[in-house]
Amino acid sequence: MALDAVSEKQLIIDDNSQIMQIDPKRARFPCCIVWAPLPVLSWLIPFIGHVGICREDGVILDFAGPNFVCVDNFAFGSPTRYIKVDKEKLCSFASSMAASGLADPHSAIDSERERLTWDDALRKGTQEFQHRSYNLLTCNCHSFVVNNLNRLGFSGGGWNVVNLAVLMFLKGRWVSRTSMVRSYLPFVIIFPIGIALGGLSFLKFLGIFYFVLIGWFVLGSYCFKGLVQL
Repeated sequence: MALDAVSEKQLIIDDNSQIMQIDPKRARFPCCIVWAPLPVLSWLIPFIGHVGICREDGVILDFAGPNFVCVDNFAFGSPTRYIKVDKEKLCSFASSMAASGLADPHSAIDSERERLTWDDALRKGTQEFQHRSYNLLTCNCHSFVVNNLNRLGFSGGGWNVVNLAVLMFLKGRWVSRTSMVRSYLPFVIIFPIGIALGGLSFLKFLGIFYFVLIGWFVLGSYCFKGLVQL
């Protein structure tokens, strides 16, 4: 009986270790931030896309529309890039909430917050965004991920949509070579076609589009912080 109990316990441990492994075929990315290209927008600006954050069991959560957080159904296809979050860089839940302004520092339940797990924090973020309107410019998928990163205190908090996008562009790992092709091939095709057909006018349009879109998020993240919701 004792040997059976030990064997059963070992089987449970083995199953849990398998669950915690990154498995792109099953769309499982435990404790990761994931990214996928957006139709049209990523064809013109390939470093801008759709992001989500994953539970400890690898299930993806992403803010995909008004009052709607997708669970295990990434809105724009399978992820092409991901970043594994180092749990050693997470601050205590209570201190990160206070630092990011998500909680009352005088609250009497700080000790309870400190006991919350990764999934508990994501659950609270999901509940909050299930009551938010979606807007590409003011409250989008990046806002949802940033809210959870600040709630978790990742690298001390202070995250916004701009430094999240930069982090993913610089540090994101490709799921596969096919994922890289899927992300950049539309831009590689459209850019020379645009140059051939539009010439300088196409470049001017693209430059203005880059300037306005990126400028909006920079201003909303660093100058007028209430402009882009987190």
